[in-house]
Amino acid sequence: MTQQNVVASKTKSRMNRDKTVAKKPPAAPGYIPIPSRVLKNLENNGGQRISAWVDSMRASSPTRVKSTSSLAEEHSSWILRHPSALDMFEQIMDASKGKQIVMFLDYDGTLSPIVDDPDRAFMSDSMRKTVRKLASCFPTAIVTGRCRDKVYNFVRLAELYYAGSHGMDIQGPTGDSKYNKDKGDGVLFQPASEFLPMIDEVYHQLVEKMKSIPGARVENNKFCVSVHFRCVDEKKWSELAQQVRSVLKEYPKLRLNQGRKVLEIRPSIKWDKGKALEFLLESLGFANCNDVFPVYIGDDKTDEDAFKKLRDRGQGFGILVSKFPKVTTASYSLQEPNEVMDFLQRLVDWKQVSLRLRPRSRV
Repeated sequence: MTQQNVVASKTKSRMNRDKTVAKKPPAAPGYIPIPSRVLKNLENNGGQRISAWVDSMRASSPTRVKSTSSLAEEHSSWILRHPSALDMFEQIMDASKGKQIVMFLDYDGTLSPIVDDPDRAFMSDSMRKTVRKLASCFPTAIVTGRCRDKVYNFVRLAELYYAGSHGMDIQGPTGDSKYNKDKGDGVLFQPASEFLPMIDEVYHQLVEKMKSIPGARVENNKFCVSVHFRCVDEKKWSELAQQVRSVLKEYPKLRLNQGRKVLEIRPSIKWDKGKALEFLLESLGFANCNDVFPVYIGDDKTDEDAFKKLRDRGQGFGILVSKFPKVTTASYSLQEPNEVMDFLQRLVDWKQVSLRLRPRSRV
């Protein structure tokens, strides 16, 4: 990290833009990238080549057709490798003893339920209250594929760090927080600023293209564009793929990735949620510390970059939020946002008890 990439938000007009287009980072386990050869073949209409790409869409958004007994057996085997973070809470706290816990939270599917309309992915008042208490106990960041401003409007807690657009738009606390080192408008990091006009162009073109596909939604997340096909009839997926490709082929500096029933167009720079996690740890002064214990909770394939980063660092752990078995590098699991809230509340309670017992200790 270089100093010129970190500035107060009120001086962001002088931001140094990173103009290096890096190679595509390796895909995390369980993440299904779109192979470049398949993208090139999308210029052909229909046929086997389009079908191969649609098969990739299905693979990233599977429909559960297994029997109840098969699902139960598969889940039992999976849970042995990724046990519930609630069941293992005491062991987790033992591992964090004497270390500074730092919390990283995805938004959709983690703090709020997955919904058909992404503009209505509201978090509950009880979740907001819990996250506020969490941030008073530990440095806390929201790391999301959403636009930073949009997720802030959902969460409405100024004392948090926010990393939007998969970490390509990071701002520190702007409210009263003992973890806000800047004490001003917060630090701001945008490693892909030069792509903003290009992303805006792609967004408007895709909005027009998707008008012919019922149920398709295009979301402008500032540094990336998301095409949601959760409400699109599967028979229309081939047409949707062709329309996306017809736009993307004119922008070789952008790349296409898949999430859960969403296609995401992003700048081709080596930056992801794992890189954002490292940046935030460094901003907090924990870059080379042995006494830091990062915890990352997320539900999507894009969160695997952060899970993998923690495993590579040998510090802290990842928690995958999922009701179904998935390939993941996370150590633990939770089934849904309500369980996430329970886990966060237990962290808060544990912190408050530890402060009463050891008021001067650093946890």
